[in-house]
Amino acid sequence: MISSHIKTSSFILKMPLLVIILLQGCVKDKNFEIPEIVCEDEIKATATFAEVKRLYDNKTVQIQEDLIIEGYIGSSDREGNFFGVLFFQNTLENPTDGFRIEIDLRDSHLFYSVGDKVLVRLKGLYLGKTKEVFKLGGVFNSFGNLSVGRIPSKTVFEHILVSCDNQGEIIPTRTSITGLKDEMVNTLVEIEEVEFSLEYLDQTFAEQEEETERTLLDCNDNELLLVNSGYSDFWSELLPEGSGNITGILTKDDGYKLVIRNLNDIQLQNERCEDFVDEFTSRSILLTELADPDNNAGARFVEIYNVAKEPLSLKGWKLVRYTNASSEISSTIDLTGNTIGAESTLVISPNKEEFERVYGFAPDIAVGTNSPADSNGDDNLQLIDPFGTVIDTFGVIGEKGSGTDHEFEDGRALRKIEIAVANATYDFSEWLVYNDTGSEGTINAPKEAPADFTPGIR
Repeated sequence: MISSHIKTSSFILKMPLLVIILLQGCVKDKNFEIPEIVCEDEIKATATFAEVKRLYDNKTVQIQEDLIIEGYIGSSDREGNFFGVLFFQNTLENPTDGFRIEIDLRDSHLFYSVGDKVLVRLKGLYLGKTKEVFKLGGVFNSFGNLSVGRIPSKTVFEHILVSCDNQGEIIPTRTSITGLKDEMVNTLVEIEEVEFSLEYLDQTFAEQEEETERTLLDCNDNELLLVNSGYSDFWSELLPEGSGNITGILTKDDGYKLVIRNLNDIQLQNERCEDFVDEFTSRSILLTELADPDNNAGARFVEIYNVAKEPLSLKGWKLVRYTNASSEISSTIDLTGNTIGAESTLVISPNKEEFERVYGFAPDIAVGTNSPADSNGDDNLQLIDPFGTVIDTFGVIGEKGSGTDHEFEDGRALRKIEIAVANATYDFSEWLVYNDTGSEGTINAPKEAPADFTPGIR
């Protein structure tokens, strides 16, 4: 589904570009007839990024100390995809920290270029944190709460000084979608082997005058949102069709997001991943243990096993649940993005914290309550391949488990060790089913966690 809507983030341009040349100092030649800026060669950094962040005490705070940090500019508003913000990091290459600084200064690329070393006088600025991301800037008051706002234009050059050190080349950190880390936030990164989701390929980078998100995928369908401004110079360009690498500033707002500086940041000349059919079906993947502990509903889980002697990707695979006697799917777990090892298990838990507390290790997949992994023992489960074919089944669809040979309430359903092929039709003879009734040939023996269960062990 297309996600195109206006956000409140301040780095996306919200109005047409107006060139405002401030007369507080000069700027370096950016193909404009503007005098050179006077660089700073006397003051030095007195604090690290980490030391400054430690000043934060769970609320926006004004920095009183006469501290100075230095870093390198990674962002540029030259083509309008950033507005009112500078992103800078602690080193030109392999940075370990970054900051976002809010400024009331349009066309900041005239004063601060990518790769420029800058010194930031922090005294009087405000330090804040939004969704684990640190910001520096001015301040605004909202309903009695202080938040980081933009440094007024008349004082930007008092706080952000360009060093006389030669401009350097900032080298983006090369990584993958799954390799993203919090220490990369606010720094320049290069995401390898990605492509735009097929649903967006006939669309532009952004909707006019709106901040717009477009989904990037890797070859395992892991996702990353690319944020584009509807005021950028390239908003009306069609998204490229190939796959490759994309460079941009990594941000974080309910998940990682990427913001490019210009179209040169996008290098997608390779063949698309999805042009290769890598989904597969196999009867070597089967359900092997279902758990509804009598003493702890939070310790429920589902275990899947791969009989094959090679790892198998679960791209496109699903685990579904039919609650009670329902003949309609009640909940689904998309297993895409996971690989099940050779002759290994995959354990799915609806309560990661409780599972780890009880069993002493983390589940392979953590999902929510009311998911297929959260059955109370009278539901029916199916494992479905990428082509919609039912590969393995526990229970009888349309029949509530209570009092039947597929009830594992307060107990456990364990696949017999000799069963090495999935079965699309439930066969009671393939299972040992424990519960609190003993109906229809099941075993009346409620089970308690952790002693009576073996998640991760076939």
